[in-house]
Amino acid sequence: MFQVQRAVGVVVLAVFASAVQAQPAGDKGSGVVIDVSGQKGGKYPIALPTAPENDAVAQEVAQVEAFDLTVAGPFKVLDPKSFLADLRSEGLGIEPQKWKDVGAYGVIKYKVSGDSIDFKLFEVSKGTKATLEKSYKRAGTDTRTIVHKWANEVVKYYTGEPGFFGSKITFTAKGKGKSAIMAMDFDGHNAYSVSNNSSTNILPTFSPSGGQIAYTSFMRSNPDLYIAPAGGGRPKQLSKQKGMNTGASFSPDGSKIAVTLSKDGNPEIYVISASDGSVISRLTKDRAIDTSPAWSPDGSQIAFVSDRNGGPQIFVMPASGGAAKQVSFNGNYNTTPTWSPKAGKKILAYTTRDGGNYDIVTLDLDSKAMTRITQGQGSNEEPAFSPNGRAIAFSRAGQGIFIANADGTGTPVKVYSGSTTGVDWGPAPKD
Repeated sequence: MFQVQRAVGVVVLAVFASAVQAQPAGDKGSGVVIDVSGQKGGKYPIALPTAPENDAVAQEVAQVEAFDLTVAGPFKVLDPKSFLADLRSEGLGIEPQKWKDVGAYGVIKYKVSGDSIDFKLFEVSKGTKATLEKSYKRAGTDTRTIVHKWANEVVKYYTGEPGFFGSKITFTAKGKGKSAIMAMDFDGHNAYSVSNNSSTNILPTFSPSGGQIAYTSFMRSNPDLYIAPAGGGRPKQLSKQKGMNTGASFSPDGSKIAVTLSKDGNPEIYVISASDGSVISRLTKDRAIDTSPAWSPDGSQIAFVSDRNGGPQIFVMPASGGAAKQVSFNGNYNTTPTWSPKAGKKILAYTTRDGGNYDIVTLDLDSKAMTRITQGQGSNEEPAFSPNGRAIAFSRAGQGIFIANADGTGTPVKVYSGSTTGVDWGPAPKD
């Protein structure tokens, strides 16, 4: 059964086992083509020295800052053991040559005082004057939040894009006989339950505003679609059609939801109202299984999974319905598509199997370039892009949730430990 449907469990499996068989691994000649053009131009080397006070708050600032900029995408965070400068005598300034000698292009200094945290960013080639400075009041704001705000400013300074620090991730945490919808800060902190029931709950997705989470639950025996406040609270039953109500994907304006319904006997892609769950249109009509819809950021297209040509593959069709085009060809098992939010780009990330394990790849629909995000690191599934498209979160079987650079460079970083599935990344944090 398709990866997104495996999470539904034995109830749905019993209904559809005769229609969908387990897919064999792809042959050795159908592996992913890795596009390395433009990727190895080099990350921006940045030095993040810990403030010389080195108390508990100063250490927390250093840890959060290093984590944020490591997973940001564009940066190479330098090893503090290589630093040559005398940090105490430098204070909030820099001696450019000493930082040049360790290969730093940028240096961030900060100072923690009783009522504020002050940051300065230096570009070594520009000398001793800071090119970006910010001061944040500590009263009523925790240290992590302050550092996330600063890291977002650094990302925006260098890339012109908003950072994703302070955003949230939702996912399914699996337990014995049940599973819960969870949400947490993107870095794994402050995890909490959204679903708050003892049933099986799966496939969460954020609304475009981040204020709501839609998910499928068996709390009334049938796999129905619910929508709940993202902070937790009483859910609203949105779609209770007979059979499957799974795999929700909001339209960019939040008014509609693409979803898989099997009310007519076969899983097909429908569009329903996000306010009352009424069916607006049916987008697919095929004897094969069509599932796992994903709405493009510009609202014009929907990616989905179908086995109409054999094993499950990724297809793309107009959001209004019409002819569907197969876009994945690397092997015979590709599922769980999700779109990059990068403006002007048409990039999908999805789960592939080409040698036994599941892995994450991205596909540029215009250039056809494919990039492998994971390889030889366990079984990895269900990717979700960060709000700026520079990172991808995914679930690793039996281990938890990881974040990787969306360009395929670097090593994925674990942010949550446990048995998880169904990852989705919320919108950028509001200022």
